[in-house]
Amino acid sequence: MRIFPTLADLAAEQGTEIGASDWLLVDQKRIDNFAESTGDHQWIHVDPERVRRELDMPTIAHGYLTLSLVPHFLNEILEITSVKRTINYGANKIRFTNMVPSDSRLRGRLFLTRAVHGGGSLRAISRVTVDIEGEEKPALTADTITLFYE
Repeated sequence: MRIFPTLADLAAEQGTEIGASDWLLVDQKRIDNFAESTGDHQWIHVDPERVRRELDMPTIAHGYLTLSLVPHFLNEILEITSVKRTINYGANKIRFTNMVPSDSRLRGRLFLTRAVHGGGSLRAISRVTVDIEGEEKPALTADTITLFYE
């Protein structure tokens, strides 16, 4: 984890990779819990026997499950000690670029694309990549927009 004392310190890193999170296991229990929370019970996610029988592969995580892990990864990548409030403002150009088989390990990487600092706030536009351990092609890329307030 990288720790930045102030928003100005983070803003100075514009155009650089901030870091990567630890690896996180995405197992069938996590997939099933996500299905229960969202009502998305499509069999390719929640029926291991059918997926094995019909597709000869493990179940796969929902794309939106992968996206929902982005805040977890970001919390492991950086901390700004002066920040009193953080708001996830949105995301642009979200792409699910690879399947995430159950029992995969994922990690997030953060590249600070743009930082607009002023008036006690920072609008950060970052490229977030979610890697799958052992795979060249990532599971997801997204340009996230985060608002930080001191």
